[in-house]
Amino acid sequence: MSELNAAPQRVLVTTHPFREDVGELAESIAHTLRANKVAVRIVPGTMANLCDPGIIEVSDSHSTGKADMVIALGGDGTVLRSASLSGEAGLPLLGINLGKVGFLAEAETGELPTVLDRLLRGDFAVEERTTLSVHARDGKGGVWTSWAFNDIAVEKAEPARMLEVYVEVDGTRVSRYGCDGVLCSTPTGSTAHAMSAGGPVMWPNVDALLLVPVNAHALFTKPLVTHPSAKITIGVESSLTPAALIADGKPMATLPAGSTVDITSSDRPVHLVRMSNRSYPQRLVSKLAIPVEGWRNNR
Repeated sequence: MSELNAAPQRVLVTTHPFREDVGELAESIAHTLRANKVAVRIVPGTMANLCDPGIIEVSDSHSTGKADMVIALGGDGTVLRSASLSGEAGLPLLGINLGKVGFLAEAETGELPTVLDRLLRGDFAVEERTTLSVHARDGKGGVWTSWAFNDIAVEKAEPARMLEVYVEVDGTRVSRYGCDGVLCSTPTGSTAHAMSAGGPVMWPNVDALLLVPVNAHALFTKPLVTHPSAKITIGVESSLTPAALIADGKPMATLPAGSTVDITSSDRPVHLVRMSNRSYPQRLVSKLAIPVEGWRNNR
């Protein structure tokens, strides 16, 4: 997959905040880019840093301006944190994997020379990914809004108890059950928490939202795939167990009984830089180490 795009002139490099080797790698990337007259700024990929609205300002010896690309060095967590920033600013995001799976990353560290060369030539494609917007109310005046690239979770806040919830789609109630939680996922996030909870794998270009109950105490608790314009509402009914609202793994709020959580597609997509010609099935098999021969050939 390659298309001709404008080569970036100002790049923001975000890094895993605790990897000892990432600083040297970031400086190596910055050296190559600066040698080709690209302005570079390096910042640790912590939530505090990435929530700073001034972080996308990148200076060189001549001027200061906003970045036109984000490069994330780390695993999927680093890419997720950087996606929040790049999505907010409307910048393309290139992930370089330093983690174990790196499903959201485009390249491994050994591919960096080729990746940087193609970046400088504008030889890459940009792929748009669906994201989520969430609006929660606790019935007592408390309101929370957030955004997610992978998923929004409404989970029980106390491990020993069950969460009682109902689920509505476009104002119509479709389920009610006791459970550990409910996940709403994008197609991108279908291979994360949602897959572990028994949801289907969705191709990232599928235009849909995914709803998956987690450990529901009922015989019939199938995942739902809805239209992307659907409004999904999760209502908390438990009087003894509050719910935790979580966006891309980050706790947002504790919700008591009577709270409602509305989830819709966001108007702020993420744009991933793509260079590889690998198809999505090839990525899936490779990243998840799927035994495609099945168990019969292992006897």
